[in-house]
Amino acid sequence: MRKVLLIIMIISVGLSVNARDKGDGRRSAKRQEAVKAWHEDMAEFRSRSRPDSLSDVLLDSLAYLQGQNAIAARDFVLEARQVMFKNGRTVFVNPVINFISLKGDRAVVQISVSTSFPGPSGLGGVSVEGSVSELNVSTDKKGNVRLAMNVLGAVINARVEIRLAAGSSEATAYVYPNFSSNVLRLSGNLLPSASSKVFEGRSL
Repeated sequence: MRKVLLIIMIISVGLSVNARDKGDGRRSAKRQEAVKAWHEDMAEFRSRSRPDSLSDVLLDSLAYLQGQNAIAARDFVLEARQVMFKNGRTVFVNPVINFISLKGDRAVVQISVSTSFPGPSGLGGVSVEGSVSELNVSTDKKGNVRLAMNVLGAVINARVEIRLAAGSSEATAYVYPNFSSNVLRLSGNLLPSASSKVFEGRSL
């Protein structure tokens, strides 16, 4: 009887160990399958991302060349998405009505940050125009383009500097009034006038 019980115990232990080994094997197989699936997903993601990244680079390069040519032709618009004032206050704005434009020898600076007060421009801000003088364009070794010009009009007398970042249409402009320290900084995209959809209000 004891021998029979001993044999049964040995068989039971063996079955238990075998079942545990099989369970561990199944878990290990599942882990391997999960890791394999993850690698496959990552490979697919990378293969899809590369063309998108390449397309983005090509589009940025094209936008940069268009901006560069527009500056050379004196026919561009910097559509501002952000305006920073002297005190550091920054406002996100509508690029359709906030911009700096140059067409030949005529420049327009339009700022519209108020939605409750129409202002002189009728768009909640001010739109001023003036004639351009002392315009200079330079490009550094990295490809960043810098334009500097004086703008003189009935209510504007300022030095305007625009910097187009290399390889993109991203641009920043600084407006330095000649008779005050109220410097403005505008950030946005620079593009040819023909590609812009800005709306110009009543100029002063």
